[in-house]
Amino acid sequence: MSRPQFSSRFATLLAMAAFAVGVGNVWRFPYMMGQNGGSAFLLIYLVFILALAVPALASEWSLGRATQSGPVTAFRAALGPRFGLALGFLFLSATFMALSYYTIVVGNIFYTAWFALRHGFNADNIGTFEQGLANDGLQFVFAIGLTVGCLWIVRRGLRKGIERLNMLLMPVFGVVVVYMVGVALTLDGAIPQLLKFLRPDFSQAGPRVWFAAMGQACFSVGISGTIGVLFGSYLRQEEKLIPSAVITGVIDTGAALLAALFVVPAVLVFGLDLAAGPALLFNTLPHLFEVMPGGRWLAGPFLAAWAMVAVLTIVAAFEAVIGAMHDFSGDKCPRQTWIWIIGIALIAVMLPIAFNPQVIGTLDLIFGSGMFMLGSMMAVIALGWGLGKTVVQAQIAVGLKPATANFLVMWIRYVVPAALFAILAGFILASLGMI
Repeated sequence: MSRPQFSSRFATLLAMAAFAVGVGNVWRFPYMMGQNGGSAFLLIYLVFILALAVPALASEWSLGRATQSGPVTAFRAALGPRFGLALGFLFLSATFMALSYYTIVVGNIFYTAWFALRHGFNADNIGTFEQGLANDGLQFVFAIGLTVGCLWIVRRGLRKGIERLNMLLMPVFGVVVVYMVGVALTLDGAIPQLLKFLRPDFSQAGPRVWFAAMGQACFSVGISGTIGVLFGSYLRQEEKLIPSAVITGVIDTGAALLAALFVVPAVLVFGLDLAAGPALLFNTLPHLFEVMPGGRWLAGPFLAAWAMVAVLTIVAAFEAVIGAMHDFSGDKCPRQTWIWIIGIALIAVMLPIAFNPQVIGTLDLIFGSGMFMLGSMMAVIALGWGLGKTVVQAQIAVGLKPATANFLVMWIRYVVPAALFAILAGFILASLGMI
């Protein structure tokens, strides 16, 4: 069976940026900055984006392109029919589980956007909104609708479905966020407070902040050992992986910074708690829009754009799971059948999660953080040591000078796996309360 490919380099870059830019940038990045030293965290994060996340992302693409397959068969080819196959299914299961609760979270955002577009946010209807947000059955209905819509996009294929959706939604998200940044920076006292916040205080940048910045850099670009591998198998052989990974990292970081430039000044001006953690946006945005000039009508477009760009990540995750299972089964089970199987299975798994949303934090800790980091680390090892130095050289060297390529080969084989192992170890120790 012939393998689909991205239609152009522009489509490639847009697709890679689209699955990286999602809820993590708008939701996670601002509160991570607030909890971890502000601009000191930001500067450390920028270093790790280039030094760690970009090479890891290029490695995942390389593994997929070299094996011309999704994560299950790619790990089998690199690490053997037993160990590699088991790892491939393990990491694919982690992506499936992350997809189950992530779809519910994005369903909540769609509900919030729908409410804001219809009613706006004000003192009279905040209570009504919060009652709806607490309605687990309502959130499940939104999540089912989102699942059906995303599967329809995946069914249309790489070019007619995923590429077209990326080209439509990414520019919309960019325009809305830039506008919201302008609104936030014009609030009375916003710029002085922002400049004060951005003064780096490295005395606060202890080991916890360094681990947090490393983890956020990897989380932000979407490395997991699955989606990047599958999308890498769709890349043309002449595609320059390192430059493309750098551009993806820049776009992703730009989206995170734009989100921070909207959230941080507004939170500071209105005296809200920037260190509120994961609940920062969900608990404060409605009240923030309530008191912000024009917020009653700005809330809907912003939240709708945020929800739509989050859909791009869901579509990418569906494509990774369905594409990987189709690669494994071949023509014995057609792709359309896998779409039905994965869709029905996801709705079944979402049901208990939607009615027990308090477990989402724990699930994200296990799958979205721990398993994704382990998956990316093993993908880098599978490329650098399973397929070997010659394959790494052939994949990475495209478009680079020999000296640069040789340095990057060494960096990918030795430094990146060690750094990812350090992040994973730090995550485990932090989860146990030991650091």
